[in-house]
Amino acid sequence: MPPPSVPSSRGRPQPVLGPPGGAAVFLVVTVDPGGEAAARETLAELAGWQRAFAFPHPDAGLTCVAGVGAEAWDRLYGTPRPAALHPFRELAGPRHHAVSTPGDLLFHIRATRPDVCFALTAEIMKGLRGAATVQDEVHAFAYYDARNLLGFIDGTENPVGPDAAETALVGDEDPEFRGGSYAVVQKYLHDVAAWEELTTEEQERVVGRAKSTGLELDAPGSHKEVNTVLGPDGGEQRILRAAMPFGRPGRGEFGTYFIAYARDPQITETMLRRMFLGTPAGGPDPLLDFSRAVTGTLFFVPSADLLQDLSAHGKPR
Repeated sequence: MPPPSVPSSRGRPQPVLGPPGGAAVFLVVTVDPGGEAAARETLAELAGWQRAFAFPHPDAGLTCVAGVGAEAWDRLYGTPRPAALHPFRELAGPRHHAVSTPGDLLFHIRATRPDVCFALTAEIMKGLRGAATVQDEVHAFAYYDARNLLGFIDGTENPVGPDAAETALVGDEDPEFRGGSYAVVQKYLHDVAAWEELTTEEQERVVGRAKSTGLELDAPGSHKEVNTVLGPDGGEQRILRAAMPFGRPGRGEFGTYFIAYARDPQITETMLRRMFLGTPAGGPDPLLDFSRAVTGTLFFVPSADLLQDLSAHGKPR
């Protein structure tokens, strides 16, 4: 029997706009053949599990955002597909490579404590047992004053308040999916040894920001400049970043799990094209000389109500 069509639904967004917290889990899975029903049921139960694990720890701020990849959307829910949902597009530049890797479902779990993130992750995997294969699982953490493992403050220009909602949430341009968002995820591994050979001034020229304060510097060709995308009106187009560090020093692993929410993934994709392929004004992002992308996937994050309708009933209500 073909999957059901998508109902027209309005509702609350998932906690895309939530605070980063002190801990996070990024879980990406593919749905095995025959696992579609279990995947839908897990997505339907997710809000209840989140409430159950949050109740004994109200100060932990536990949230979970679930996203669905393009191929999984077709298998789980059929058509119509959200207007801008497609598989992540690989980018092969002259020096750097943005890979496209498998991913049907994304679970982005955040809290102030790692134990509640762990507990919810374990419950999700219990629901998907025998129905899905884990492609990537990263347990991340806040590092000092919102710094990455290269020592720089991350997310300094994130929009806040109404601007964050305007940046991250789909509006009337795709009314059936209003309140949703598009999430691009990439796992980056850093060459910290090479990075630490640079002076602070050299690092600042690469990043385009002061290391101590995060303030923007005049640094042509820097990471900051390459990542600045202007719209038709000349204004800067923005995304909502929720990246967090992860690592295992004993294995020489130091990384950043990049996740960007946007109402239109083309904005994030334009940034990535500029980073990996270069711009008319110059070469690719100099930060990529020290950071390597090892995953890349695009997901649509339905509104909370649409996710509940789709997943719990498998058909329009």
